[in-house]
Amino acid sequence: MNESTEISILSLSRGVLGITFILGLCWSLSYNRKKIDWKLVGGGLFLQILLATTILFVPVAGKLFEWSGAAFVKLLEFTGEGLMFLLGPYASKANGFSFLLHSLPIVIFFSALVSLLYYWGIIQKLVGGIAWVLRKTMNISGAEGLVSAGNIFMGMTESPVLIKNYLPSMNRSELFLVMVAGMGTIAGSVMGTYIAMLGGDSPAEKILFAKHLLSASVMAAPGSIVIAKMLCPQTEMTDDTAIIPEKESEHNSPLGALASGTATGVKLLVNIAAMLLVFIALVALVNYVAKDIIGHYSGLNQLITEATGGKSDGLTFQFIAGIILAPFMWLFGIPASDLVAVGSLLGQKTILNEFVAYSTLEEWKEAGVFISQKSIIMSTYILCGFANISSVGILLGGISVLAPNKKEMIIRFGFPAMIGGTLVSLMSATIVGCFLN
Repeated sequence: MNESTEISILSLSRGVLGITFILGLCWSLSYNRKKIDWKLVGGGLFLQILLATTILFVPVAGKLFEWSGAAFVKLLEFTGEGLMFLLGPYASKANGFSFLLHSLPIVIFFSALVSLLYYWGIIQKLVGGIAWVLRKTMNISGAEGLVSAGNIFMGMTESPVLIKNYLPSMNRSELFLVMVAGMGTIAGSVMGTYIAMLGGDSPAEKILFAKHLLSASVMAAPGSIVIAKMLCPQTEMTDDTAIIPEKESEHNSPLGALASGTATGVKLLVNIAAMLLVFIALVALVNYVAKDIIGHYSGLNQLITEATGGKSDGLTFQFIAGIILAPFMWLFGIPASDLVAVGSLLGQKTILNEFVAYSTLEEWKEAGVFISQKSIIMSTYILCGFANISSVGILLGGISVLAPNKKEMIIRFGFPAMIGGTLVSLMSATIVGCFLN
């Protein structure tokens, strides 16, 4: 699969329309429209557009992200060696692909690796550098800059630990940003799973998707600040002093850090596998009622199949979500031929979770459902975030433990933060879509 980065007037105009729609929606949903800092909004959009154009059009930057993607792909190969030792011939994809055997174990290795890099202080240095850029360009507090940068590498419940001493004294705008930043990004520990899932057996496609997933994670940092500060503007004084993340002290050795990361990865694997089993089973249940009963006896299945040219086989959950969200997908620049498909993916991500949506994206990509390659690339950005209903409970539980005095405010911000996180991913996809032909 190749990406075309020729700028067309149509792509650019559709992208501008989509960006305007997202900003207008944020303005209309804002808690205090008069206090929106448009200078901050402009600075954040500038950073996102700069990142997108640099990655797509500046050869050196593009190669840097491709090399980073290639490094991720190489790490996937190392995971494969561990699987080969444990499973022998069952680790091979020659007998068919198994999500449980070939994708989920990557979470364990990446979780252990992230824990080791944190122990050595490497992640802290990367996070500190990005946080400095965000503070200087967007006029946010030191704690906000640190947690926004941290979410590029860490999960929505792990990143707030970087500022755990500041959370209890944060004002409502700062706390809302912490939540939106968590919802609008994915954790580095699961990124490898998505790369393996979308890239299949092609090293070139793995590097391509790794490049865009990395790009989506980096773009989400300033994007989260823009969306959060529009929805819940800053009305109180903040401290913009830089906060340096301290080196983790709970591990006394690299081996201890590896062991802890491995244990966390195992918990993640079990949790993800259980969620996928339950949510996919629920989709099957809904589809049985909607398609096999309602659609069959009403004759809607045949009408839908004919109207979609066979892309949809009846009144399914995926079709319903796609039809509802298709008009919005047009606003964001998705090609007309793939509006329902991409709308369906966003619906699955929001109601179920991003793992189910990425799994469907991979399945539809292989089946040739998408007419335009642009739709596949933009979908990679749209799904790159934890903004879904189940994540609301996870986020509330994680942050409430760190700031029990803010529990009521955290609960009140749960679903608005999910909406904000969704808009973050849509903004990144829309901006990138401007430059994809």
